[in-house]
Amino acid sequence: MKNLCFIFALLWVAQPIFAQTSSPKTYCNPMDIDYKYNFEQLNDSISYRSGADPVIINHKGEYYLFVTISGGWWHSKDLLAWKYIVPDKWPMEDMCAPAALSVRDTLYLFQSTFEQRPIFYSLEPEKGKLLFYNRWLPRLPPLIGPWDPALFHDEDTDRWFMYWGSSNTYPLFGAELDKRKRLTYKDLNAYKGLIYLDPKNHGWERFGRNHRDTIRPFTEGAWMTKHKGKYFLQYGAPGTEYNVYANGTYVSDDPLEGFKYAPYNPISYKPGGFMTGAGHGNTFQDNHGNYWNTGTPWIAVNWNFERRIAMFPTGFDKDNQMFANTRFGDFPHYLPTKKWTNKDELFTGWMLLSYKKTVTASSAKDTFDTQKLTDENPRTFWVAKQNKAGENLVMDLKEIFEVKAFQINYTDYKSNIYDNIPEKVYTQFKLFHSLDGKNWTLATDLTTQAKRDRPCAYIALEKPVKARYIKYEHVYVASPQLAISDFRVFGNGAGKAPKTPTKLTVKRDTDERNAFITWEKVPNAVGYNILWGIAKDKLYQTYQIWNDEPNTLELRALTVGQKYYFAIEAFNEHGVSVASEVVGER
Repeated sequence: MKNLCFIFALLWVAQPIFAQTSSPKTYCNPMDIDYKYNFEQLNDSISYRSGADPVIINHKGEYYLFVTISGGWWHSKDLLAWKYIVPDKWPMEDMCAPAALSVRDTLYLFQSTFEQRPIFYSLEPEKGKLLFYNRWLPRLPPLIGPWDPALFHDEDTDRWFMYWGSSNTYPLFGAELDKRKRLTYKDLNAYKGLIYLDPKNHGWERFGRNHRDTIRPFTEGAWMTKHKGKYFLQYGAPGTEYNVYANGTYVSDDPLEGFKYAPYNPISYKPGGFMTGAGHGNTFQDNHGNYWNTGTPWIAVNWNFERRIAMFPTGFDKDNQMFANTRFGDFPHYLPTKKWTNKDELFTGWMLLSYKKTVTASSAKDTFDTQKLTDENPRTFWVAKQNKAGENLVMDLKEIFEVKAFQINYTDYKSNIYDNIPEKVYTQFKLFHSLDGKNWTLATDLTTQAKRDRPCAYIALEKPVKARYIKYEHVYVASPQLAISDFRVFGNGAGKAPKTPTKLTVKRDTDERNAFITWEKVPNAVGYNILWGIAKDKLYQTYQIWNDEPNTLELRALTVGQKYYFAIEAFNEHGVSVASEVVGER
């Protein structure tokens, strides 16, 4: 047992592979793109920027991001810098939950619909070129779809398929498409119901915050990945508007039958931390062969379904078990320059320095005070008395740290913007650092860069700086109100990481979907990661808990009849503890 614990200790504290390289690129969830104002709530006289139902496609070595109702798509060469592309012709209405697929030199695109709609294609998506591939798919029976579609081409057999579904009544469906008929249904009556939710046995499929609602859950967001001869049919559940929105999978040897529930579900799950919710996305490979899983974390300020976009490193282990790594999933991560071998090696080790730190503001409107800026909750926010240049925020980190990155997350409080004109909708600010709060040095200045909208602006410094105080100086946002939900600072301290938490106990409930977890808090911890999985060497799931919360967790995401194993680690501004000994449930 001691040898096993030592092996796990090495895994958890492994240094990133990029530690010896110079200036590697980093990213931080939610993705830093110019989320477009969405018009679904136009009649409510309020607007919001939202990213939902993402699909990222690797097409000829470059990346394309498609998002619900965005008037176009995004193009990137490195998964970091994304350029918004407006198609030369948008042949139909704007797309909701689009399907996208790259096969050889062609990118295919299809929208959610209950009507007759065409599949489009592009040979030059970087130029916004979009053409009809077929004129329409025949209409299916009422309410069947295809809503939330996914296109899949099986390279081994040269067969084409579509999967779809978005309902708490109907299952996810699948059907074969006929390439000889321009990708229309091979047999109009041969679509099959493939996945049915089973919340009585799958705890994570229960609806509501922390799976505590009795409403029948929703399944949606189909996606297919083939790996080592197995078909992984992925789905989102149990509901968009909750912290537990996740991606799961069924697995089969055949693309249209024989799917079995994966005992390790959900594969992508992030119920705790800043950005919660990881459901309804897709799985893609980068140019190094690494897999990624995308999802839509929940914001819900101006509308219950207001969301952002996240992507998580994903893999298949030696047993062909699929997993997405959401551990520190909203902290900075390296973008890989080769294929990774350890699921945690992309984590930079840059810790959150700003949690519950004191912030003073040049002004505050009503009760929207600065305490909300560092609570790691995107649904609370500070609002300035006026949206004008010069409004500022000063954060006291309480001690001197090596600061490496920032993230400014804006809120569309009482927003009235109903267009996405680049000359009007953009973000500008300056950030400064100081050792004494009096003498300031410029860290970054967005006024010197090309104008673009950055509601989740992530800034990584070329070189770390020593600082105790951080100042945000406002220049411009298009919204009538200057509102910021979270002012996040990342880096490292010179102190010690917290000790390993002790006395971890896990008691399985009489309702096997639930487990009661307790541990003993350790001094100087900011938070804890509860790690669990179906084997001692498969602790792929993470639930993040803050230290100022109770040292108990009722985990309600388990599968009846499945045994689980657990460990816990603590973290603070200085680092992460060694994970505890792995324990089983009682």
